[in-house]
Amino acid sequence: MTNHECTCGENPLVPQICNVIKITDETPDTKTFRVQTLDGKKPFDPMPGQLGMFSLIGVGEGMFSVTAKGEDYLDFAIKRCGMLTDALHEMSVGQQVGVRGAYGNTFPVEACKGKDMLFIGGGIGLAPVRSFIRYAFENREDYGKIDILYGARSAKDLVFKEDLYTNWPAMKDTKVHITVDCDDEELACHVGFVPAYLEELAFKPDNRMVVLCGPPIMIKFCLDSLTKMGFSNDQVITTLEMRMKCGIGKCGRCNIGSKYICLDGPVFTMAELEGLPQEF
Repeated sequence: MTNHECTCGENPLVPQICNVIKITDETPDTKTFRVQTLDGKKPFDPMPGQLGMFSLIGVGEGMFSVTAKGEDYLDFAIKRCGMLTDALHEMSVGQQVGVRGAYGNTFPVEACKGKDMLFIGGGIGLAPVRSFIRYAFENREDYGKIDILYGARSAKDLVFKEDLYTNWPAMKDTKVHITVDCDDEELACHVGFVPAYLEELAFKPDNRMVVLCGPPIMIKFCLDSLTKMGFSNDQVITTLEMRMKCGIGKCGRCNIGSKYICLDGPVFTMAELEGLPQEF
């Protein structure tokens, strides 16, 4: 994996002030925030898998995955789950937030070229995976067939519905597979847990890479299913961004053994994680 230097200036702990230019309600507890610097630019230029730190004076700061980038903006999908995210969810378009980054390494977009891709996301875990999916579509001829498997608790908890049901299925050689934990008449889709549906779909491991992100319990059982299906640990990529704190290797909160998630990760193959203490 390749590390990318932080682009947030001489002091990596000083954020840029950004305007919130758009807020999209994804689910009852998840919103996408589109941010732009005061001079109308994106605050940094991330590669797929990298993150940015949001800060609100008097409230706190937190690390969030970049889900999309445009010529002059970045998008972050943020789930409401604590004091900072509560405050962010109360914000309106036109208000300001501190943003710094980019942090972490990236998904191995070069190493995956020429491969068929299987993207697996659960809940808000689709947020970091979405950045690689979008990159693959922007560079469509570099990748083979694309399958996207996504699951959530219910239809109302599905994020990025326009992508799932309209944008991505229309792309060349792409299939989207959606499942929910319990039956829901709101939206017709498969009912069942992601690992079981993964085995039901019976993907072949030949010339295929897997990008996996979601709740830890989902990842655990998906890994069991992938192993049963013949995938090796070198074919499976995941991200541990939930462990990241300061982003620059100073606070020591994200280390696993000798590795710092913010400097050596958050993206790892399962083969790389096998050599670390079982703390993740």
